[in-house]
Amino acid sequence: MKRTALYLAVAALTTSPVVFADTDQATLNELRGQIAALTDRLNQMEVKTESTATAVAAKSASWAEKIVWNGDFRYRYETIDDERKDDERRRNRVRARIGLTAQVSEDVKAGVGLASGSDDPVSSNQTLGSANTTKGINLDTAWIDWKFAENLHLVGGKTKNPYYKVGKNGLMWDGDYRPEGAHVAFDNGTIWATAGYHFLNSDNGSNADKDTEEMMGAQFGYRGEISDSAKFKVGGSYFYIPLEGSTNVGQILGDEDNGFGNTLDGSGNYAFDYELVELFAEFSTKIAEIPTTFFADYVKNNDADEDTGYATGVKFGKVKNKGDWQIGYTYQDLEADAVFALFTDSDFGGGGTDVKGHMFKAAYGISKNTALAVTYLSNEYGNFTRDEEFDFDRLQIDLKTKF
Repeated sequence: MKRTALYLAVAALTTSPVVFADTDQATLNELRGQIAALTDRLNQMEVKTESTATAVAAKSASWAEKIVWNGDFRYRYETIDDERKDDERRRNRVRARIGLTAQVSEDVKAGVGLASGSDDPVSSNQTLGSANTTKGINLDTAWIDWKFAENLHLVGGKTKNPYYKVGKNGLMWDGDYRPEGAHVAFDNGTIWATAGYHFLNSDNGSNADKDTEEMMGAQFGYRGEISDSAKFKVGGSYFYIPLEGSTNVGQILGDEDNGFGNTLDGSGNYAFDYELVELFAEFSTKIAEIPTTFFADYVKNNDADEDTGYATGVKFGKVKNKGDWQIGYTYQDLEADAVFALFTDSDFGGGGTDVKGHMFKAAYGISKNTALAVTYLSNEYGNFTRDEEFDFDRLQIDLKTKF
């Protein structure tokens, strides 16, 4: 608009008999044509600039729409009454996690997540204290997901656990466990199957004779429906973790005599491999319009004597919005070598195997995606891999939210 006004002003001058009294009409017409062409050129450049800016903004908006952020925060007050120790332990802890997922292309997604905590492979809790020092943030997940065929995905990196946890129980896997390696997953809504190859240690250093430590697994499951409100899931898994004679993880973590309940040989190494067969079932329905879930999980190690573990439980209700509630109960029994002890629930009995007992949970929604929860664990350790039997009680009060 300003350039057009300038053109009109110049054109007006060119018609002035005072300024151009000695200029012939042909010259004036030529000058007017040049000015008009210049103005048109400037206007085209302005339109092109605006179009480019619009396209860049649209591209930025499109990329932003491909990125999804997520996170959660939990504040926990906890008491632990360990019969082996004289005093009850009390502590305040936080867990903070944040991550993003990007739809890179039609068939590729990628994600990165950060979490509080330390080097513990099954906990991202951070204990408060130490004169209010800053707390650590670690790489929690980093993965790429390629959908290479209908209902088929190849996922690699440090990922969330790809194997289904029936009733969300921690018989085999703690909720914070993040395997490292790759897996292939199939899911058509009725049948799912997962096959994975993951590492405990992928680097043999400079020792060519030293084997890497690994885990191979496969799971198959089926979803069925009896009615609109009655559904079930059944399935089985096989995992192979060849650790016999390998250095126990307690040595790596600075506690060389700690097998977390697993049997160690005379050299402090693992006494068995872990050839694990798992069977599970879950049934969901409504009782008096209350969402209700029953579950059972069974595992056996085919390469050990103390070889069996199981968990069974029930949950009533579901918490998502303000005023929602949930209560639940689980009984669990893990013999010493039923599973690889490091990856099992780190809260139940303080983590590990050769332990059995009860777990009670209750939660109440105080706002959307925000709940107050209480968990009480009454557990008993066996004496197969420990000096004696002892009781272990734990109370957790959580305030947690998701965003």
